[in-house]
Amino acid sequence: MNNLSNLEPKNVFKWFYELNQIPRGSGNEKEASEFLVKFAKDRNLEVYMDDIYNVIIKKPATPGYENSEAVIIQGHVDMVPIKADTSNHNFETDPIEMIVEGDVLRANDTTLGGDDGIAVAYGLAILEADDIAHPPIELLITTNEETSMDGAMQLTADHLSGTRLLNLDTEEEGFFLVSCSGGSNIDTTFVLEKENVAGDAYEIIIFGLKGGHSGAEIHTQRANAIKVLGRLLSSVKKDITLSSLEGGIKHNAIPSYAKAVIKVDDFSKIEEKLNSLSKEIIEEYRVEEPNFKIEINPTKADEAYKKDLSNNVIDFLMMLPDGVRFMSKDIENLVQTSLNNAIISEVDGKLTLVTAARSASSSSLRETLDIVNTIAERVGAATKEYSAYPAWQYEAESELRDISVKTFEELYGKKPELTSIHAGLECGLLKGILPNTDMISFGPDIFDAHTPKEHMIISSVGRVWEYTKKLLENLK
Repeated sequence: MNNLSNLEPKNVFKWFYELNQIPRGSGNEKEASEFLVKFAKDRNLEVYMDDIYNVIIKKPATPGYENSEAVIIQGHVDMVPIKADTSNHNFETDPIEMIVEGDVLRANDTTLGGDDGIAVAYGLAILEADDIAHPPIELLITTNEETSMDGAMQLTADHLSGTRLLNLDTEEEGFFLVSCSGGSNIDTTFVLEKENVAGDAYEIIIFGLKGGHSGAEIHTQRANAIKVLGRLLSSVKKDITLSSLEGGIKHNAIPSYAKAVIKVDDFSKIEEKLNSLSKEIIEEYRVEEPNFKIEINPTKADEAYKKDLSNNVIDFLMMLPDGVRFMSKDIENLVQTSLNNAIISEVDGKLTLVTAARSASSSSLRETLDIVNTIAERVGAATKEYSAYPAWQYEAESELRDISVKTFEELYGKKPELTSIHAGLECGLLKGILPNTDMISFGPDIFDAHTPKEHMIISSVGRVWEYTKKLLENLK
């Protein structure tokens, strides 16, 4: 285990190390799931794997807990495979190279996989242990959580009987999640009609923005590169014709880069307006985006969109709402509803904008999607909604929550923070198939998830391990 062998708790970090020897980016979980099946069979534990590689492993109750309600311990096996530009790591074949620095565990210029490999490691350590008092355990490990939640979406209750569920996919120790937002993606598509157009070509490039997670960081009011680009294009719409558009990389990331190529008869007519507005926008975001840059450079282009299409695309980008729409009236400083215009790209003769909508309110989410549909209809574009996932609604009464809070107070002499997240958790989907199951989500400190800077606090892993064991003991 290299420099992980002396980390405590040893049994947790042992299984985290073993898991990180297996490539397991979203969509590539088969080998990791088969590893879990083998783990179960080697220990004569009941195990089930479905056709999309979700795995359920069951362990009987320890003496004295035979009549207790079963507890589901849940996490996901897939990870986000992202590396630094300087890394030669191959996520299809290479194990994650891990580095210990004091109380920090990180990877060598890649994502660590703590999200959510640590949940798997906790689960395996519990299944292996013979000194932990617990009710019947059902370890549920899902797939494809980081992309579409397909694992949880296709799961059935056929092999699950637990009435209490511990989701170990929260990344801040001492914070218990008790609800989360639902959401849906919506694609807006224009059929491209291009023609040869005279005039010079210029590229407008937006870059240097922070980006970030469109759920967890949408409230920071960082600039959206696609929306900034639409604002610039709208200011000179009558004097230009679009030649191409691109921007963003992931549906759940605030786009930090966008580019348009335009054709223009007389650049001198628009140069001052573009430069002046660029400076004003950069000044607007000087606090949130200190590295924000806009460049306008000459380039080459042989064709452009037809003028009406160009105007419609620019109007759509200008009219489309973005960012926070409503704040929660129940939980202070929590975003209720938001919109992230995430990716714009040209593929196979079509221009498509991917928008991700989130809300803790199903009616507010529906309204937000209808706004996009309405604007698209007005500019002659088609829309398609997909990858919808439900919110996990807060429950006024929860015995599991009460026991979890009391256990935390017993161990640490203080109450945990009960909160919600403006992002999707599998709890929303799992509640749909297990409506009578009480749920809570917690986990150790993990920072900079989904980036090559992802790191996990070793001592926090230990504390959450001790807490989880005590909680299982108290769920008699």
